[in-house]
Amino acid sequence: MVKVLLGIWSVGRWRRSAYAEAMKRLLIIWHSRTGGSKAMAMAAAEADAADCAVEVLRACDVSAQRMLAADGYIFVCPENLASMSGDMKEMFDRCYYDVIGQVEGRPYAILICAGSDGSGAVHQIERIATGWRLKAIAEPVIVNTSAQTPEAILAAKHIAEEDLAQCREIGETLANGLAMGIF
Repeated sequence: MVKVLLGIWSVGRWRRSAYAEAMKRLLIIWHSRTGGSKAMAMAAAEADAADCAVEVLRACDVSAQRMLAADGYIFVCPENLASMSGDMKEMFDRCYYDVIGQVEGRPYAILICAGSDGSGAVHQIERIATGWRLKAIAEPVIVNTSAQTPEAILAAKHIAEEDLAQCREIGETLANGLAMGIF
């Protein structure tokens, strides 16, 4: 059974049960402007794994402390102009040096919502993960929305069920692997 923590903050401290304290923790970090990446992140958070708490945070709310408290990560963002989104990049900039050398070997996965290619965002995140010495547990998932006009790019995104199923599978794989001590 997965316990999902949605970033509930109370007087500067996380409200967690003693049970959640003992569980492995999966941190899903997302950024979205048009809803596609958010839908993908929420699908990944539906992971059905015993003894793994899943925390879902927007990239702007992530701190080095939250990164260090997690045992594994899923990074979810759109590709904008052949790059990861600015908010995701800013999260990496903000946390990078505070966690370097302290997260080595932790597992991660990448979910990208793209209008066409997605590989630029994947490449950037993989390079940062290499610097942190993280371990990829799956091939990146790139959901292509085929948004090519300004109107389509700015429109709310609706992710197909088969793509959301892939995101759920990544979440379950990582959560179960953490809970079982595989990763």
